[in-house]
Amino acid sequence: MTLLVAHVSDLHLGAHDPRAAAGLAADVVAARPGLTVVTGDSTMRARPREFRLARQLLDRLPRPLLVVLGNHDVPLWSRRRVLDPYGAYRSGITDELDPVRRVPGLTALGLPSMPRWRWKNGRLTGRQADLAARVLGDAPDGDVRLVAMHHPPGAGWLPGWDRLRRAARPDIVLAGHTHVPRVLPMDDCVIVVAGTATSHRTRGVPHSWSLISVSPAAFAISERYLDDVGWYTARVVDVPRFSAAMS
Repeated sequence: MTLLVAHVSDLHLGAHDPRAAAGLAADVVAARPGLTVVTGDSTMRARPREFRLARQLLDRLPRPLLVVLGNHDVPLWSRRRVLDPYGAYRSGITDELDPVRRVPGLTALGLPSMPRWRWKNGRLTGRQADLAARVLGDAPDGDVRLVAMHHPPGAGWLPGWDRLRRAARPDIVLAGHTHVPRVLPMDDCVIVVAGTATSHRTRGVPHSWSLISVSPAAFAISERYLDDVGWYTARVVDVPRFSAAMS
């Protein structure tokens, strides 16, 4: 059985390209994914209007939908950040900070990698590692075990990753934050970093999202880019399960 997972990140509603935002949902819907994952930064500055815009776009994406918190979804330094850092996100996007989605053949867990005391880089806690171990440990035999978070492991962005990796042993990790799509196969899992879906922050790469085909033997990651004509597949990266090759 082959399962399709749509991976979208870095919407930054409020500082977005209207054309990219207008066409994104239709392109994702056309792919008919079995699960849609949004790895954070639904808004630019966690303002009420931005959460409303984000909610409108998220409502057009295919279900089931798993959304995680990004660093831009937490208010800038203010009373709100200290007293209720996730309040606006909970009311505007979802009350689930650790969402779990189970579809045939896959168990997925989302984690907020943005604590209120950090600004750009993330962190995973021991509690989150224990939670991931429980959720993924309860996955049916043969299920692909997926973790979604905003910050990708590596380059100092995510202290605590090694503990979670050893405890939970995910097969695939989805992240965003860097605005550049990448596929990073490791010896025991593959990390898929989505590019910028609708934000003006494209970092020299067109607006993009990733479609992941999951089969028993491999992951195939198709990167969908936006040009003047519309969305198209720019490249496909095939990763045998548990490959140590780098891409």
